[in-house]
Amino acid sequence: MNPEPLEPPSSAAILAGGRALRFGGLDKSALVIDGRTILDHQLAELSQITDDLLLVGGQAPSGTLTRLRHVPDLVPGCGPLSGLHAALSTARSPVVLVVACDMPFVPASLLRYFLTLVNGPDGPDLVVPRTERGYHPLCAAYTRACLEPITRRLADGRLRVDGLFEEVRVRIVARDAIAAFGDPDRLLANLNTPLEYRAIEAKGIQS
Repeated sequence: MNPEPLEPPSSAAILAGGRALRFGGLDKSALVIDGRTILDHQLAELSQITDDLLLVGGQAPSGTLTRLRHVPDLVPGCGPLSGLHAALSTARSPVVLVVACDMPFVPASLLRYFLTLVNGPDGPDLVVPRTERGYHPLCAAYTRACLEPITRRLADGRLRVDGLFEEVRVRIVARDAIAAFGDPDRLLANLNTPLEYRAIEAKGIQS
């Protein structure tokens, strides 16, 4: 019987560089669900996996969040691709788990699964979930092999994150595999509008 793949060392980056225009510029990581901010919920999950925790973009953490390393975008104004660039450039590990700051329900168990898929000599450069809604590149595992093509794409002004997938080895996690960890629509939900936030706030984090 083949042994289970090992979980490689990793860093984790919360991408907080968006302008959140539909929230009036509010920091979406500060939205409260079940008495805790989304950021607190995310740190509770990510700290089960790694102690190299990055907040990319947004405001520098303070107080009890000093364990969270703040990393500004190194190439500002280029959207999520610049956040990925900053995370991969500054992470202590060659593997970086990435989660958008407005995703309250991503569990450590799903992220650990991504890490097992990265491991091994023939492992992919990137592990990304895909559902009927498309790719979810801001809930994924990236390796440092993605850094050079990301740098090129930024220099060329090619800023679509999924365009990167044409240049690296990608392992896609399908909906049925995600479903082993919970409802994929919930796990991969992000809060784009105040209406979505009110609906999730009413249900609570444990729904």
